[in-house]
Amino acid sequence: MKVSYLLWAVLVLPAAAGGACLLLRSVRAALLWVVVAVGAASAVAAAAAWSVFTGGPIEAGAGWLYLDALSAYHLLLLHAVFLLSSIYAYSYFRREASFGAAQARRFGALWMGSLAAMALVLVSNNLGIVWVGVEATTLLTAFLICTHVSPSSLEATWKYLIMCSVGVAFAFIGTLLVAASAGSSHLATGDALLWTHLRAVAANLDPATLKMGFIFLLVGYGTKTGLVPMHNWLPDAHSQAPAPVSAVFSGFLLNTALYCILRYVPLVEIATKNSHWALDLLVGFGVLSILIAGAFIVFQHDAKRLLAYHSVEHMGIIALGVGLGGLGTFAAMFHVLNHSLCKSLGFCSAGRLGQMYGTHDIAQMAGSAHDAPVWGRGFLLSLLALIGLAPFAIFMSEFQILKAAADRSAFGIMTLFLAGTGVVFVGALRHAIGAAWDPPVRHPTPEHAGVVDRALVLVPLAILLVLGLWMPESLRLALNQAADVIRGLPQKGGF
Repeated sequence: MKVSYLLWAVLVLPAAAGGACLLLRSVRAALLWVVVAVGAASAVAAAAAWSVFTGGPIEAGAGWLYLDALSAYHLLLLHAVFLLSSIYAYSYFRREASFGAAQARRFGALWMGSLAAMALVLVSNNLGIVWVGVEATTLLTAFLICTHVSPSSLEATWKYLIMCSVGVAFAFIGTLLVAASAGSSHLATGDALLWTHLRAVAANLDPATLKMGFIFLLVGYGTKTGLVPMHNWLPDAHSQAPAPVSAVFSGFLLNTALYCILRYVPLVEIATKNSHWALDLLVGFGVLSILIAGAFIVFQHDAKRLLAYHSVEHMGIIALGVGLGGLGTFAAMFHVLNHSLCKSLGFCSAGRLGQMYGTHDIAQMAGSAHDAPVWGRGFLLSLLALIGLAPFAIFMSEFQILKAAADRSAFGIMTLFLAGTGVVFVGALRHAIGAAWDPPVRHPTPEHAGVVDRALVLVPLAILLVLGLWMPESLRLALNQAADVIRGLPQKGGF
């Protein structure tokens, strides 16, 4: 098989699997099919990513499909999050008596369709098709929020649809302005939205038009990323969606939108002669997101809303890292991995505790570390990792971002970053201690955690712990290759 065929397989396999899911007759068959299909898609994605990291970018479809180090890295994370969440969904939904075969078929089709749509965003070279992929993720994932129909879930779904659709409309205007900025670069009409062609002539793009386009893109895609002040849909959607869906939302859907912003950063920076104009905008949105999220985290009482505001914080941290440049770009890519793993664990743990206690109220989960030793301790440790407790990997990526700020002598940014993360540390630690060790208010149903459940907790924790102490050379090189795309440096393969 030619390597370029892998790009088509990354798209076709999950889409076909989603259609096939509609033919299955039982809950067990549909959920098991999802696990198998996501596993197969993950193997194909890993093969494609390996080819990129060892041999350089690959393309297909006359250049309309393209995979470089940045998109390959995100493609691996996408499938890792989906695989973890799919395995978790198998046991999560089978514990719900009200979850019938029709719901399972619909869930499986939407789940696989969402995977295909996010993969389309990552492997598309055409920035217009990237926009189509983002809009498709909005439409498909909206119905996953209200898998369990209730007034609250319907309200969250509509809020998500309306706000993200408006945001994507802004991104559409930004995409057109970027294409217009190439008017004097003598690109053919059909090439004006191909990222590789725009990157080749980035120095000739019209800076004023490109800047205006980037503002629309940052606001538009930033809405779906959850950057403040466009984040208002996020707490409701994360808290009302079933836990496996919340894990995908926080673990990767937000990264998909942020990835779209990152694609435009090298174009703007090259066109403006490395003025740091786009990077400074990211720094501003990043710091604001950290500070506002910290203020809300202190007063949260719902476990899933608490994790949702952590998503706002960590998207801000990633944006800040990219905006600082240098080591910060590398640290931001590292933080994407750490946050995805940690948030998947956090939502899986909170979701299972919610089933056991009948509520996501943190006060009602008091004593969960004793009464539910697997998921209760998983929730506790996920919160400790999220707030940057050493030696978990998030501590290392946040420390690297802090060093990047010091390298730029950005002491004001350092102060705000430390203030925001300090508030988050104290506020979330108070919630974590209360949920784990306060005297029990109610007793949960028996945990019945099997080998798979334990693995879903232990594997992400083990990875976060190991990466906090030691980074494999292959991962370091992959992170550098992904960061180099954002920095606008030439791509070359080889571990």
